[in-house]
Amino acid sequence: MKKIKLISLVTLLGVGLTSCEKYLDVNFDPSFPQVSQGFALLPPMLSQMARAETFDGRFTGQYCQYWLATAAGNAWDRHGYVAGSDNGGEMWRSHYWSIGKNVDLVIEDATAKQQWDYVGVAKALRTWGWQSTTDANGEMILKQAWEPNRYVFEYDSQEDVYKEVVRLGTEALADLSRTDGGVSVASLNRGDLVYKGDRTKWIKFVNAILARNANHISNKKTYNPDAVIKFVDASFSSNADNFYIPHGGTNTTDANFWGPLRNNMNAFRPSNYLVNLFNGTLFPGAIDPRMAAMLTASDDKVFRGVNVGLGDANNVAGRTNRVANFWGQSQPTATTPATGKSIFDNGTAHPIITYWEMQFVKAEAAFIKGDKAMAFDAYNKGINAHLDWVFSLMSSTDAAGRANFTTERAAYLKSSAVAQTSAALTLSDIMTQKYISMFVHGHMESWVDMRRYKYSPDIFKGFAPPTGSTLFPDNGGKLAYRLRPRFNSEYVWNRAALDKIGALNADYHTKEIWFMQP
Repeated sequence: MKKIKLISLVTLLGVGLTSCEKYLDVNFDPSFPQVSQGFALLPPMLSQMARAETFDGRFTGQYCQYWLATAAGNAWDRHGYVAGSDNGGEMWRSHYWSIGKNVDLVIEDATAKQQWDYVGVAKALRTWGWQSTTDANGEMILKQAWEPNRYVFEYDSQEDVYKEVVRLGTEALADLSRTDGGVSVASLNRGDLVYKGDRTKWIKFVNAILARNANHISNKKTYNPDAVIKFVDASFSSNADNFYIPHGGTNTTDANFWGPLRNNMNAFRPSNYLVNLFNGTLFPGAIDPRMAAMLTASDDKVFRGVNVGLGDANNVAGRTNRVANFWGQSQPTATTPATGKSIFDNGTAHPIITYWEMQFVKAEAAFIKGDKAMAFDAYNKGINAHLDWVFSLMSSTDAAGRANFTTERAAYLKSSAVAQTSAALTLSDIMTQKYISMFVHGHMESWVDMRRYKYSPDIFKGFAPPTGSTLFPDNGGKLAYRLRPRFNSEYVWNRAALDKIGALNADYHTKEIWFMQP
């Protein structure tokens, strides 16, 4: 009897296990990946690049005076920060978390399949992350990054991070140059929203990162302008190579950060400094065609901006001298418009690195080297490439606006805003035109430039950083030279490590960063 019961129990157990296996099989969807695969991971990683730059860009854009707050006394306008907040911590978050370990998952999956193009792309994204994040924050967690079962992480020097950019970027170039194994344009295209599987453009992108890396140390004895020029020449050769993060623009999840659908810029207005670069104030007689294409005049037809820390005193409904917003409204309302303008529209792609930026980098390096002919050529290519891009964003139905842009462009290129000969070219000409061309998307790189030259009005024509009582009270009379590490990871969990680098000090954000030092 016991034997019969035992056989019955074993039989029932076997049936049960078989049923469980069949039940589990029901939940298996052959169209849904059961392991992390590169083509599935890459699109959200690319999206995080734009998120990182734009979220932090609201604040570094204030440091650079691309835009300022409509209300007076804003902390970021005054080169301050908001304590106990993650504002200014998005690059950090994206590098370590949103993109973070996903890079390793892509590399692991792609290596097993010999998809060296995916391996190279993953390394390119991490290379960009190291470069962009250290340029914002300075010291970072490098050697212990992503180490499992660790809750306290030590910081490494920015010099070490810069070396890691070169090391990893070189590896990325080697992987992207391979054509063996499972390398395939069609395969990479499944996850590549930027270059559609074109490895040659990814190679150019990595060289653009390395050009930034080499040029940012222009104040050091080790600076090598020839190396910078070499990287630039191996990078983008036209606007067709620009690294854009695309946006669908149909809802808040796929829309451009700067557009009205996301409503992130309603409390900001262009700075007077930017407007004065456009309207002939700083360049007498020179009307920049980008002013009307990218900004909007007040009701009285005058283009206006706001001053540091003062906001717009005329931000009252109906006033004809009220500063217009970035979405084409001279009388902004609480309800945002359906569409925006130029790069401030819902579906406009976000540029990460561009051809015109690279040409200005080359112009600066060549100028420092003493080759003014090369510098002048690159300078003009940079200006014209950006003008081309701005024109491309204008509505095809705006015939009058496009015609006016073309007319103003021809006059502008012959004006006092643009150096007319290589002999007349100055470093200020190069850096000021670069600043103009980086408006909106390039705030992080412009902030690097501003810090390298210590916000000098001799370099950035007419620039006036906040001083005296306009400066944030914690600054001790100093300007901002770095973003503080992310609050919700570092200041909450990693305070002992922060103390070692002085990041618990109220004025840590004013500590000069390594790349700008001699």
